[in-house]
Amino acid sequence: MRYAKIGGQALIEGIMMRFGDDYSVAVRKPDHTIEIKRDKHVSLAARLHVSRVPVIRGALAFIDSLVLGMSTLTYSASFFEEEEGQEQTEKDKKSENLMMGLTVAVSVVIAVALFMLLPYFIASRIAGAGEGTMLTAFIEGIVRVAIFLLYIVAISRMKDIQRVFMYHGAEHKTISCIESGMELTPENAAKCSRLHKRCGTSFLLFVVIVSILFFMFIRTDSQIMRILLRVILVPVIAGVSYEILQLAGRSDSFLMNLISTPGLWLQKLTTREPDTEMLEVAIASIEAIYDWRAFQAGEEDKAVICGCPDPGEDA
Repeated sequence: MRYAKIGGQALIEGIMMRFGDDYSVAVRKPDHTIEIKRDKHVSLAARLHVSRVPVIRGALAFIDSLVLGMSTLTYSASFFEEEEGQEQTEKDKKSENLMMGLTVAVSVVIAVALFMLLPYFIASRIAGAGEGTMLTAFIEGIVRVAIFLLYIVAISRMKDIQRVFMYHGAEHKTISCIESGMELTPENAAKCSRLHKRCGTSFLLFVVIVSILFFMFIRTDSQIMRILLRVILVPVIAGVSYEILQLAGRSDSFLMNLISTPGLWLQKLTTREPDTEMLEVAIASIEAIYDWRAFQAGEEDKAVICGCPDPGEDA
């Protein structure tokens, strides 16, 4: 299977697909038409000229995904606010952008507190006098994995999130359809797996596992330093996890498939089987920016379609 340099994210009744600096958002509106938005987003790594620097590019890609993901999620939600008769003024949009930035910042703080600091404090209470040892770090890792899995299970039971997870499945199926060499149609995509090695769910699991290894071997006698390291090293852990994810996504070796397996298992919780309309949305998002036929013909350098922003259109 060939690797297509396209990725995406499930939204509220829609999907965002990204290829290079171009991205598109396709949303199934309340009237059942598909709204398509095309635009550009130059990555932080490209702007800072570090796209070829391992780990650093991954840390910056993580920030990019948060910013672009929140922006496109807000955009998809706006169609359903409009349905409820809520009209946005220019002032409202500026306030919304400010709130989006604050939301991203608060989300990062909560994630660090929940998945990095809380496991440390729980493990410290369990270890008592043995705090700071490799055994404590191992206990901390087990607690971190448990919290992460409980979080995934909890949100997977929410009704609204289940529809997002169906769009998540549609995103994976359409990309897998392209990479399998099949014509990109809803019927063909439906036959493909909803699990994919380059998924963000797998990335988050890698973050959890890599953090366990980091803190088992990076130790200090100072409790303050132990807490600070769990915050300071988050970008490094994200960068290393990104490199592992990219390597696993490009390789079909036994080792890489083995490493990818836990993430694929976890995706059974974060994806659902989509319906035909969801697959149509995913296809519309892909075809707005990506010539999958060129990719399948071995001419991926010609696969880009979207060279500039384009106003929304119904499909």
